Amino acid sequence: METFESLVRTEFAPKNTYLNTASNGLLPARTVTALHEAAMLRAEGRPLTSLYEDVEACRAAYARLAGVPVTRVAIGASVAAHTGVIAASLPAGAEVLTAEDDFTSVLNPFHVRGDLKVRAVPLERIAEAVRPDTALVAVSAAQSADGRIADLPALREAARTHGARTYVDFSQSAGWLPMDVDAYDFSASVSFKWLLGPHGGAFLVVPEDFGGLTPVLAGWVAAEQPWDSCYGPVAELAHSARRFDLTHALFTFAGLRRSLDLIEELGVAAVQAHDLALADRFRAGLAALGHEPMPAPGSAIVSVPGLGHRQPELGRADIQVSNRAGNLRAAFHLYNTAADVDRLLDVLSG
Repeated sequence: METFESLVRTEFAPKNTYLNTASNGLLPARTVTALHEAAMLRAEGRPLTSLYEDVEACRAAYARLAGVPVTRVAIGASVAAHTGVIAASLPAGAEVLTAEDDFTSVLNPFHVRGDLKVRAVPLERIAEAVRPDTALVAVSAAQSADGRIADLPALREAARTHGARTYVDFSQSAGWLPMDVDAYDFSASVSFKWLLGPHGGAFLVVPEDFGGLTPVLAGWVAAEQPWDSCYGPVAELAHSARRFDLTHALFTFAGLRRSLDLIEELGVAAVQAHDLALADRFRAGLAALGHEPMPAPGSAIVSVPGLGHRQPELGRADIQVSNRAGNLRAAFHLYNTAADVDRLLDVLSG
C-alpha cells in the first residue's frame, strides 16, 4: 500500500531545492509521460480522440475538487480571459471592489473596460468595504505576493447583504486549500501552480443560470454540438458552462489529467497538512534568525520582508524562491520536505 510519502517520491525527483510553487508547480512523472505520449500522437499522425477525452476528464476532476456539478465548469487558457468575460458582462458605471495589489489577471480586465468604477481596498478591509452600489467583489483566495488568505466567508456574507456578486481566483490555493466554490458566483484557477499541470489551462466556474455572462469569446468548442459547429455562426451554444470554453490546449489537458489524478489520490486535506507543516517550520526558523514574515497564518506561502535581494544568492545555491517587491517568497508543496526548509534556513543564516 502506497503512503503519501512513497507516492510523492515516485512522482517527483527535483534536482534542486524547489520552493517556488507559487510561480510554477513541478510536473509529476506521470504527467511528463502523458505529455510525451500526446506529442507522439501528433508526430505520428494518429487520431487525437483520447486528448479530447482528457479535456472532459479534467473538467470532471476539477468539478470534484471544487465541489460543484461538472455542468458549471468551463475550460480556458488563463484567468485573465475568464476575468475578461465577467468584466464584459457588467453594465457601464458598475462598481467592482478589489483588493489592493491583487494579481493583475484578477484586476486588469475591469480596468481596461474604462467605464467601470474599480475600487481597491486593503485585503483585510474588503468585506467591510462592500456597499449597496457594489456590483461585484473580485479577489484572490490567497494572495500571490505574500500568501495572505482572504476572509472569504465574511466577504460572501457582506456581498449577499448588499446584493453584490462574488468572483474568487483560487490559482494560489487550489490543490492545497479546500475550496468552497459553490458559495461564490464565479471563480477561476490556472492549472500550472498547485494543481501541478502544464501551462495553458484554466478553469472557470459559473452559476447554473450562468450569472448573466455572455460567451463573448465563444468559438466552435462552445457549441452544444461542437463538431457540427465548425463553420458559420454557432447555432446552439452548449447548455452547460461549456458555452464559455475556449479552444482547448490539448497537450496541456493530457498532462493535467494525470496531475489532477495525483491530487485526488493524495487528498487535498493531506496535502494541506503537509504544506502547512513545512510553512510553519519555516516561520519558526525565521523567528529564530530574527526575521518576521508577513502575517499570513494558515498559508503555504511565506513572504519575508527585506530578504528579496538574497534570491540570486539562493539561486546559486540551487534553492529556487522568488523576489516579490523586495520580499523573499517561499512556497511549500507536497514534494517539499523538512530538509528543504532547513537548507533554506541554513543559507539565510549565513
